[in-house]
Amino acid sequence: MSNTEARPAELRCEGRSDGDRPRAVEVLTSRSVPLGGPRAMTVRRTLPQRARTLIGAWCFADHYGPDDVAETGGMDVAPHPHTGLQTVSWLFTGEIEHRDSLGSHALVRPGELNLMTGGWGISHSEVSTPGTTVLHGVQLWVALPEEHRHAERDFQHYVPTPVPLDGGTARVFLGTLAGDASPVRTFTPLLGAELSVAAGATVTLDVDVHFEHGLLVDTGHVRLNGTALEPTELGYAAPGHEALTLVNEGPEPARLVLLGGPPFEEEIIMWWNFIGRTHEDIVRAREAWQNGSDRFGRVEGYPGDRLPAPALPHSTLTPRKNPARPAKGPRLS
Repeated sequence: MSNTEARPAELRCEGRSDGDRPRAVEVLTSRSVPLGGPRAMTVRRTLPQRARTLIGAWCFADHYGPDDVAETGGMDVAPHPHTGLQTVSWLFTGEIEHRDSLGSHALVRPGELNLMTGGWGISHSEVSTPGTTVLHGVQLWVALPEEHRHAERDFQHYVPTPVPLDGGTARVFLGTLAGDASPVRTFTPLLGAELSVAAGATVTLDVDVHFEHGLLVDTGHVRLNGTALEPTELGYAAPGHEALTLVNEGPEPARLVLLGGPPFEEEIIMWWNFIGRTHEDIVRAREAWQNGSDRFGRVEGYPGDRLPAPALPHSTLTPRKNPARPAKGPRLS
């Protein structure tokens, strides 16, 4: 999915806190972003924001729907470029047609992972299919480390098998959780899973103590290690936890997306659909896209023009930083 904000360099979302008192779980709220046009589909963005830029290498999280396609027009994102990242598409409801400059032509369906690598450069389009009446899901980005940020184009598809939990289920689309492992290749250790927690149930998950984790609430009212989270909020747990405890306090099943990975120590610059390390990286990528360079290839089969890049800001783009992490302390249960 394209970051089609008119002013993509600006961040306006703040995390929720209790004064200056540190929290075991930090609660990040979302902001609404329209994805272009008079009948724009609106997404809720929880990453990046001022309170936090990354969770592991996860650097972008859009949460959308359930949207009535008859009212919103659905998703129609024209060919657009990416550099220095992987895109992760995950749907709850609906269907999206994906085309990219690698030649991939695939459908994004509920419970099926589509992961695209755009290191040096790739372009793609995303359009909800005519049979889609309700569109609902998440679009996520992963920052590539310096060693691999110019990786070749790639596309992977994977359908995880639901894993039963005591009190719920998990679909592990990246990494390892609850005894299940995804075969999908990534360039840093990652965790990505859709979780369902039954009404009134408590689910405890053993996790990698070196990972930081983010829990995005799609439906339900849950507690993450004792901290209440509402729908559309994302709970952040710093490294040091050996387990995450999820409690569904509502009368209906809760649907959640769990993200994780070791802290990503590199500073990045993320502007529009590009990730680089310097202002000049972004300038060169934008110029290549605007000039129709072979760097991004061509998307065949989309009935329309590609998206133009927005104008660069007048100021120099600088890296975004996460808050400083405290000194290493004891492990947390």
